[in-house]
Amino acid sequence: MYFASRMQAGRMLSARLKDKYRYENCAIMSIDDGGVMVGAQIAVDLHCVLTLMTSAEIKLPLEPTAVAGITGTGALAYNSQYAKGELDDMLSENRGYFEQEKLRSMHELNHMLGHMGTIDKRLLRGHNIIVVSEGVKSAFEIDMAYEFLKPIMIEKLIFAVPFASVSAVDRMHVLGDELVCLDVLEDYIGTNHYYDDNDIPSHSTIVDALENIMLNWR
Repeated sequence: MYFASRMQAGRMLSARLKDKYRYENCAIMSIDDGGVMVGAQIAVDLHCVLTLMTSAEIKLPLEPTAVAGITGTGALAYNSQYAKGELDDMLSENRGYFEQEKLRSMHELNHMLGHMGTIDKRLLRGHNIIVVSEGVKSAFEIDMAYEFLKPIMIEKLIFAVPFASVSAVDRMHVLGDELVCLDVLEDYIGTNHYYDDNDIPSHSTIVDALENIMLNWR
């Protein structure tokens, strides 16, 4: 399935959600910048708060794929693509480097977020959390969102994405209470491939827009 824009994808997802959740306590949490454009369409229909979970990947020397990811609050998720024994061996050999990368990533995330700070968890507590993305390639991205939300007492966890890989869909089924996915991709080429319009605002512009939304919400 192809989309004219992320906003169109958001409207299509909202059409699947609004009848059920229009009068429920909901909060939208995007896991990527493009997902904010998707989630904004849902937030308008549900009249609910829209937030962004910022995260960073942690890589080890000579490893092309990240071994873990960390959020601005310090929530850590390991990449399930690696077998547990393989991951244990790599971390044992690179423990000092891994800890340094965690601290560096946290510092960069906090600097990136600036005055907006991390997500106010009070806006999520007791709500139905709708996790959105512009497209999910790996289960790793889902694990990071889940680890971030795990300490928060939420009502339900709903994943709403325009498209996702088979492995990501399988993971969302396991971790979430509900999944709305418009297309499951066996061969995930790249997120931009599935959109005609790939004009996404800069991260700082998105953060500023979110801050304005939050101020108006309060």
